[in-house]
Amino acid sequence: MCVMSLRFPDESTLDRLRDHAHRRDSSMSSLAARLIEEGLRMEEHPAICFRDGPAGRRAILVGGPEVADVVSALIGGDVPVEQRRSRVAEMMCLRQSLVDAALAYYAEHTAEIDAEIDAQEEAAERHQALWERQQTLLAR
Repeated sequence: MCVMSLRFPDESTLDRLRDHAHRRDSSMSSLAARLIEEGLRMEEHPAICFRDGPAGRRAILVGGPEVADVVSALIGGDVPVEQRRSRVAEMMCLRQSLVDAALAYYAEHTAEIDAEIDAQEEAAERHQALWERQQTLLAR
């Protein structure tokens, strides 16, 4: 672990960091490290931001879906590779530049997005199994 001292332009920034960390039941250091990492990623990928969701903190397209959702639609399937980007843009009502932004982010953070896709698939399977059990109970 690396250590660095920071100076803030005024005390209100430090107070806000302390308040946010307290609300998230987190340390100020871990929250600051996460915000700096996310900020650096957003500088590198301007169409990407981060939001909390039921499955944790996720990379999303600004004003759009999660990067993992776009990537899931892009990879695999029976659409020829050269048509996938435009097909996903049409299907998800996105500009192709946003599909490209998701793909660029995925290229740099492949393992992270693959793990999110796997988690989404596992959750979908659990929900499907629960729905099927509910239907069985209703049919009694």
